[in-house]
Amino acid sequence: MKGLLVLLICMLTATSVFAGKADTVKLRQHLIAITGTSQPRNHQHTAALDEVATYIKKEFEKLQGQVQEQVYTVAGKEYRNIILSMGPADAPRLIVGAHYDVCGDQPGADDNASGVAGLLELARLLHNHRLPFRIDLVAYTLEEPPYFRTEHMGSYVHARSLKEQQAEVKGMISLEMIGNFKDEKGTQRYPLAPMKLFYGSRGNYIAVVQRFGNGSFGRSFLRNYKNNANIPVKSLRAPAFVTGVDFSDHLNYWHFGFDALMITDTSFYRNSNYHQPTDTIYTLDFRRMARVVDAVYTSILNL
Repeated sequence: MKGLLVLLICMLTATSVFAGKADTVKLRQHLIAITGTSQPRNHQHTAALDEVATYIKKEFEKLQGQVQEQVYTVAGKEYRNIILSMGPADAPRLIVGAHYDVCGDQPGADDNASGVAGLLELARLLHNHRLPFRIDLVAYTLEEPPYFRTEHMGSYVHARSLKEQQAEVKGMISLEMIGNFKDEKGTQRYPLAPMKLFYGSRGNYIAVVQRFGNGSFGRSFLRNYKNNANIPVKSLRAPAFVTGVDFSDHLNYWHFGFDALMITDTSFYRNSNYHQPTDTIYTLDFRRMARVVDAVYTSILNL
């Protein structure tokens, strides 16, 4: 009987490891570290940005793969993307990214420490897998104003480097605000009022956002994501000029001709703490954030 019990425990443990469930404790630990800098991690405070970059780099270095810094200079100051590469070096690659800087003087828990925490947890889940393609997990700097939509965005620097290398890119996934969820009616807003008729008024879902003509990667990933998500998923395909569709790092991969999409809780269309001092970890739903990460992880394994 004792031997059977031990066998069952081992089987359950093995199943749990294979399932690779995102850990809410680890997500919270990452959020505390990222939002806990003595100064806001904006473009003016390079010491705070470097503190977070160092934390991300150390977390990446715990895992299998190659870690590198992509350093560049803006207005006489150095900024850095942190990259973890897994899988065959010369294989087609999948990019998964999230920005770690904030806009102004605020903690930026949802925007976008939630995305970075998800990126770190995704890296932990993926690092023991042997995949036929390469995965680059990238933590970007300078996504926020005043550098948004400029060539100084970390994602622009990274996407341009892929173009210059003539890298074969399967697609790109931007994790942009993945921690705010609300079940009450009237908690979800939209850029166009009629959208409420199709998507509902409850902010209880995660959105997969793409532009028209995004290519086969987006269709394949969305199909996998809907099949694997333990959370409601809404899909939005729209022209890039619809407000919010290109409001993150994926826009720079579009610029260089790569398929890219955004996974988001819809940002300011739901979260009233957007770009405010009230954007703290106490406003986040770690259980549902973990489910978002789980679905990304499983979808990648099924690409």
